[in-house]
Amino acid sequence: MENLDENGPPARLEGKYGAMVVCWLLGNGCLFSWNSMLTIEDYYGYLFPDYHPSRVLTLVYQPFALGTLAVLAYHEAKINTRRRNLFGYILFFLSSVLVLVLDLATSGKGGLGTFIGICAISGAFGVADAHVQGGMVGDLSFMLPEFVQSFLAGLAASGALTSALRLITKAAFENTKDGLRKGAILFFAISAFFELLCVLLYAFAFPKMPIVKYYRSKAASEGSKTVSADLAAGGIQTLLERDEEDPNKLQRLSNKELLFQNMDYALDMFLIYVLTLSIFPGFLSEDTGSHSLGTWYALVLIAMYNVCDLIGRYIPLFKVLKLTSRRGLMIAILSRFLLIPAFYFTAKYGDQGWMILLTSFLGLTNGYFTVCVLTSAPKGYKGPEQNALGNLLVLFLVGGLFAGVTLDWLWLIGKGW
Repeated sequence: MENLDENGPPARLEGKYGAMVVCWLLGNGCLFSWNSMLTIEDYYGYLFPDYHPSRVLTLVYQPFALGTLAVLAYHEAKINTRRRNLFGYILFFLSSVLVLVLDLATSGKGGLGTFIGICAISGAFGVADAHVQGGMVGDLSFMLPEFVQSFLAGLAASGALTSALRLITKAAFENTKDGLRKGAILFFAISAFFELLCVLLYAFAFPKMPIVKYYRSKAASEGSKTVSADLAAGGIQTLLERDEEDPNKLQRLSNKELLFQNMDYALDMFLIYVLTLSIFPGFLSEDTGSHSLGTWYALVLIAMYNVCDLIGRYIPLFKVLKLTSRRGLMIAILSRFLLIPAFYFTAKYGDQGWMILLTSFLGLTNGYFTVCVLTSAPKGYKGPEQNALGNLLVLFLVGGLFAGVTLDWLWLIGKGW
């Protein structure tokens, strides 16, 4: 068994860039299945024209994600992080397979029964996301900020990749019989394979990386009980028994104290996503009118959002461009709400070029501010506190998602609802 060197981090920790790649892949897997379901909204719109699938599926997903994450965040200090994250990735894999099975079993036919089945799978994606996103952000918060950034970039990359795949499959199958369905089946076959890869990466590769073992050992020495299973998987024995002789060393702030100290960061996360989800994807899918791009228009808008969201998550890597002022972050995030009237008037009077520009800006600011907040907030805390704070901030993020999805329905006022 290995032991933790308590004199500080070694001069050179091996595996930093390899761990960043794995974090990126794990972030990608956290939303790949869900983004696949969002990106093939034109297929579900064709199957279920009367049910507003782009809005309903998101509205089903979010309560499951929020409710599950609230419970997990409350009990965070007692939960086995390894079991939590593996459960989430395995559930993503099984749910992706179920989408395929449901489509093949019904031969691609619509109807209320099929739609209810798709909604149930959407709820399962929400439960899986709550396990993985909160668990991974909390786990990475006591490591390097670059790991958090890589994981968050992976979340955005899943959207960009699924959008690119959707444009390719639409072009390839557009003029073939059952073209939409073939593209959708291909999507979820790729999704299921990728989720299985994430299960294997998290279970066998990630815990054995030297830099990951070091930071998890450090968190354990500061009183964290959530990392013991991951440390065992990496071949390290925790040192909690020895440290229990010094109870002061294991004291940590409660979740309530952490939340009060970081309420501005929590509100930042809520406000970022309440705005984004009140526009994306429902408004962009249904309320932008008819343009020369035709059926490609909504797909192009969603693709531009996803690509710019990904770009925005890399901008804070340049320290000169990273916004760290707490007041500055709050002012900038509040100013994003000017995008609501901008989108309304552009949809009513503007052309598609302006709408593409606005959508790109929405994605760019969403990614940029997310990384700025989640990499700045955990600084200065002990490992267990950083883990708890990561979970709390993701809880507010998901709360913002849910509020945004609900407010998105307000765009339908005056349209027969």
